[in-house]
Amino acid sequence: MNHQGTFSQNNHQETTNYYTGPRWLVEERDACGVGFLAYKDGRKTHKLIEQTLTALGCMEHRGGCTADRESGDGAGVMTALPHELFAEWFQAEGITQPAPETYGVGMVFLPQAEAECAAAKALVEDVLTRRQFKILGWRDVPVAPETLGIQARENQPQMKQVFVVSEQGLTGDELDKALYIARSEIGKHLTDVFYVCTLSCRTIVYKGMVQSEVLGKFYKDLTNPLYKSEFAVYHRRFSTNTMPKWPLAHPMRLLGHNGEINTLIGNINWMKARENILEIPGWNKDDIEALHPIVNTDNSDSFNLDSAMELLVRAGRSPMEAAMILVPEAYQNQPSLKAHPEITDFYDYYAGMQEPWDGPALLVFSDGKTVGATLDRNGLRPARYCITKDGYILVSSEAGVVDVLDEDIVEKGRLGPGQMVAVDFQTQELLKNWEIKQRVAESQPYGTWLRENRQVLESQDFVGDRQQGETDLLRLQTAFGYTAEDVEMIINAMAEMGKEPTFCMGDDIPLAVLSDKPRLLYDYFKQRFAQVTNPPIDPLRESLVMSLNMYLGERGNLLDCGTEDAKVLKLNSPVLNEAELQRVRDSQLGATTLATTYAIANGPDGLRGALEKLCAAAEAAVRAGNKIIILSDRADGTVDQDHSFIPPLLAVGAV
Repeated sequence: MNHQGTFSQNNHQETTNYYTGPRWLVEERDACGVGFLAYKDGRKTHKLIEQTLTALGCMEHRGGCTADRESGDGAGVMTALPHELFAEWFQAEGITQPAPETYGVGMVFLPQAEAECAAAKALVEDVLTRRQFKILGWRDVPVAPETLGIQARENQPQMKQVFVVSEQGLTGDELDKALYIARSEIGKHLTDVFYVCTLSCRTIVYKGMVQSEVLGKFYKDLTNPLYKSEFAVYHRRFSTNTMPKWPLAHPMRLLGHNGEINTLIGNINWMKARENILEIPGWNKDDIEALHPIVNTDNSDSFNLDSAMELLVRAGRSPMEAAMILVPEAYQNQPSLKAHPEITDFYDYYAGMQEPWDGPALLVFSDGKTVGATLDRNGLRPARYCITKDGYILVSSEAGVVDVLDEDIVEKGRLGPGQMVAVDFQTQELLKNWEIKQRVAESQPYGTWLRENRQVLESQDFVGDRQQGETDLLRLQTAFGYTAEDVEMIINAMAEMGKEPTFCMGDDIPLAVLSDKPRLLYDYFKQRFAQVTNPPIDPLRESLVMSLNMYLGERGNLLDCGTEDAKVLKLNSPVLNEAELQRVRDSQLGATTLATTYAIANGPDGLRGALEKLCAAAEAAVRAGNKIIILSDRADGTVDQDHSFIPPLLAVGAV
């Protein structure tokens, strides 16, 4: 390996030159490698595919390798459909090749066992037929299994392509939407060896559990001169939160992702909460139900982000707009946005509807009509770009992956935090950051919707007088589980100095689940961070990229936005004082307060009964039209010798 120095291959023996460093440090692998190549004018060439494979090969140091030293975590490319390549198959089958964007191609992984393969193919054909598609035939994808490592070969599926046309005469966007619905229905039955990589009239993905150099050798199509495209997205995977599998190699259906989604559990939970109330203009109920489940905890963070993004795109958004909604930039304190209030309004509007899928992340995406890349708000992943005189653009997580003559380059640089670049093949435009975002933001009057509907809770002064006597305060602190250490070393320190308390180098107390001492419910829940990312951030040190804003009220329909969806109450912080809480109660949205205390006399079953009663009351309150529910241990008296409280975490979780 030649990575800023050379290394001996002797058994664990470190050697150094003027680039010194221990082998484990200097050879440390980084996050996935990703990028795209494209011609602005839409010309299709095989040379671009060759350059893509070269660029992908340069990303090997960014990928993971399995124990056999040959199988990779995954590598792949997404391109436009290679119509000239498929012409050979159509001719051999005696079928007249349909015009571009009038037929779809599915890249399908099938089980090796013939019986299972036949059953999987029958399932695909059944769904497509019921969805009013005519199946033109199946093409065997030419592959070279001998190039695979042991683990990849043992798990290798059969690769076949299914060709279809719409019996309803659908083309373009409508055809891709219908294919998306059919693929989603097939998706309910997928396994590790039965998987639909893509099913589209515009794009196709060739990927696998291989190293970068192997992809072009394994898939013989990629080295066929007839394989031509105006763009290609490439990706080399370093898996961090799932084991390597053939289906989990990138690109996914729309994107290749370099990084981690640190907010994944929350993102998945909120998307699941939307599933049962999804409404898409022009879609019938059967089509929408075919999409479920949109997200899946068994899949990787990239897989789930791709699923969420594809939902928005197939419902009518451009990939650029979908990326802005799902992975917004830090817009509140950014000086550059002072000249673009319409973009700030766009982000502010969607902040009340869609929680961010927070990186670090570099996304490279394409729907076949456009190809682009964007960074998340922190910009902690490299994204370098190069533009030439003849409209050739290269974006990559590495510089120099494709040889370009210096005299041909008209611009090069790197994307900053939250920035985006894209190529529109329909208009033959290269779109820069502000141009993209202005077009998206000006498509709807987001500022007007906010001014007419958004309520903002202004900060109120704290009560200056002491609210509890010393005896009552001590009693309540004891009842709610505060220890002397909590008060003296944490609360007092925070109140007096306005800083987080720091008083030890570690925590040697056993995990709550392993402890034989009584512990608070909170102790059983620990925050989880991604494996190879950054330390936790806070809104004081990182105010440029983080806020504590929260939104109360009904979440609007993400797929059919309008002025009514801006009717939420914006909080500057989740921590409210008494005056601010009263303002929430008085909100025009409608709020109700429910008690979280219960009688101790009911014994151990009292907590279960109290939870069931609380949930029933919350449901009744929502059905009565309330948009905000306040859970309070002061709503019905207070905690005393006869009454205990439902732990707030449990109460909120249950409701």
